[in-house]
Amino acid sequence: MSLLIQNCTLRGRDGLWDVYCEGKAITAVGQELDREAETTIDAEGNLLVPAFIDTHIHLDKVNIHDSVRQNVSGTLMEAIEIIWDRKKIYTDEDVVERAGAVIDMALMNGTLAMRTHVDVDTIGGLKPLTGVLALRERYRDKMTLQLIAFPQEGILRNPGCDRLMEEAMKMGCDIVGGMPANEDSPDDSFAHVKFCFDLAEKYDADIDMHVDETLDPFYRTLEMVADETIKRGWQGRVTAGHTCALAAYDDHYATYVIEKVARAGIHMITNPVTNLVVQGRLSKQPIPRGITRVKELLDAGVNVSFGQDCVNDAFYPLGNADMLQVANVTAHATQMTLPHELEKIFDMMTTDANKIMNLPAYGLEEGCDADLVLIEAKNVREAIALAPNRPYVIRKGKIIVKNIRKTEYFS
Repeated sequence: MSLLIQNCTLRGRDGLWDVYCEGKAITAVGQELDREAETTIDAEGNLLVPAFIDTHIHLDKVNIHDSVRQNVSGTLMEAIEIIWDRKKIYTDEDVVERAGAVIDMALMNGTLAMRTHVDVDTIGGLKPLTGVLALRERYRDKMTLQLIAFPQEGILRNPGCDRLMEEAMKMGCDIVGGMPANEDSPDDSFAHVKFCFDLAEKYDADIDMHVDETLDPFYRTLEMVADETIKRGWQGRVTAGHTCALAAYDDHYATYVIEKVARAGIHMITNPVTNLVVQGRLSKQPIPRGITRVKELLDAGVNVSFGQDCVNDAFYPLGNADMLQVANVTAHATQMTLPHELEKIFDMMTTDANKIMNLPAYGLEEGCDADLVLIEAKNVREAIALAPNRPYVIRKGKIIVKNIRKTEYFS
């Protein structure tokens, strides 16, 4: 099986380029390649990039918006409460149907890898996980899924969750999740953090926590996570999502914590599409934006990514699993619209995202897996601004999606 993609625009390279794929890998990148191929695509000068990576989503919860009561306050806590009854009646078929529709959209939009949090608690038990495990099996040839055991209801405040977390790791979760701010005291939050690291050490697993998803400046679990990362020697293996409280800290403490985060090698994930909606709902003007300090983190050398987070659920009634749309919102929310900043936004869902997921052979060089997406844009700015058609999505050297967009004008 061979594929030749001609006349591509590649990031960071002048002129038009050809990319030749043989089997599952890219075997040549050059200008005017003289290669025979079973399939040839003329990119017509459009942008070819490695497939997108969504580092933070909740596939067990997607597409439940119309089957639960309305989130009247629009807040995070009400959304969590709304889902209690719904997840009690999850079935594998239910999860696969709802989440499969989102994965189909993600594939259409050029995303070939996702890291998904899966609720683990005494309310839904392990029903969300068995559904997502079935989902991963169904899409194993098209979508790479990393599963996080996520204690949405806390660990100490949800007795029995600790045993379920261990069982989730045995059943096939890849990563230990956490939500230390969702405990009843700072001491319990610290015990929550320690439990997660103990479990990660036992299974030699990475850690990916929801951290301080609040605008309350008195929450301090990000510092706890950074300290424990350094203590355990887990540098480079820990990810902190949301970290909204970091934006609410005074500048002195925020700088202090960011330095610790950098020293701990913690990856950070911001989720603007959800946090712009659920944070600050009860605040008076000027309403806080609820977005972590992305620019300060980047300036400190911290790796930052972003995710879709939610699709059509009690938290967020919108979303279409399109990382270019999420990139557009992220650029607005973080005020990153200068040319070099837009390039960085694009990195955050490609190369920087892969620093979190650690997919082998990811990229657009010879020897990399041929996981690619062609975008009808000539540069990164156009791609983020327009979220245009993606005519081809390629997985392991094989075309798996062909999108055709046709427009007719009438006088």
